[in-house]
Amino acid sequence: MMLEIAIEADEEWDSSSSWEQLARDAAGAAVAESGFPQLATIDRAVEISVRFTSDDEVRALNARWRSKDKPTNVLSFPMAAKDDLHDANVLGPEMLLGDIVLAHTICAAEAAEKGVTMEEHATHLLVHGTLHLLGYDHNGDDEAQDMEAREIRALARLGIRDPYKDAA
Repeated sequence: MMLEIAIEADEEWDSSSSWEQLARDAAGAAVAESGFPQLATIDRAVEISVRFTSDDEVRALNARWRSKDKPTNVLSFPMAAKDDLHDANVLGPEMLLGDIVLAHTICAAEAAEKGVTMEEHATHLLVHGTLHLLGYDHNGDDEAQDMEAREIRALARLGIRDPYKDAA
């Protein structure tokens, strides 16, 4: 896949982790489990921008773009329309799928609560965020079940267990 990942990581994100490779693996697995697996084999460059940042920055973005003045674990800002995704194999300029932003303290707290590493939980959030960039959502029960199933399959590709199995 000509998947390009543009990474920005604030200092609070542990620099010893390979966030770029983790994001690339998560996005690749999400694409493979999406309705657009052809994105993995086209010659056209596909880009996702990932920002690993603070809860405060995520809160500001959430307030500005979603009118929710609170931090959240991950935000996704899709840039490609469904038609663009269906026609992605047409040669053209780089396709910008969109931006994913992760909040450090929330991600760390959720990882600790789930008993998983920060990297494992961030991978789950990146898969989740990538699926949002590909047009998936969890507004209704059917949509939520479909998206969750895709997340579980994508994470399994990466050797990560079902994060919903123990959730109540």
